[in-house]
Amino acid sequence: MPNITFVQPTGEAVELEAAEGTSLMRAAVSNGVDGIVGECGGQAMCATCHVYVRPEHADGLSEVTEDEDEMLDCTVAERTERSRLGCQVAVGPEQDGIVVDVPSGQV
Repeated sequence: MPNITFVQPTGEAVELEAAEGTSLMRAAVSNGVDGIVGECGGQAMCATCHVYVRPEHADGLSEVTEDEDEMLDCTVAERTERSRLGCQVAVGPEQDGIVVDVPSGQV
């Protein structure tokens, strides 16, 4: 199973394993990662699973869809070029070792 590291704004890192096919959001919520809410359950309708993907891990990700792009404009924390909705990033072998930063706020 791929390893994912969620880095909190404090610098504390939470590393976990996620089953292939799950999303970053689902992996975080299922493992109690602070700062990832996933209020809409993964439908790209709330932006409460906003994460910042580290640049070295961005190449293996799917393209941002129109719906995700719209929701990223609604994030509480600043949107950057590294912003993604965790619910829209599926975990596969190519994401093994991915590191994402959790924003300071979601709601």
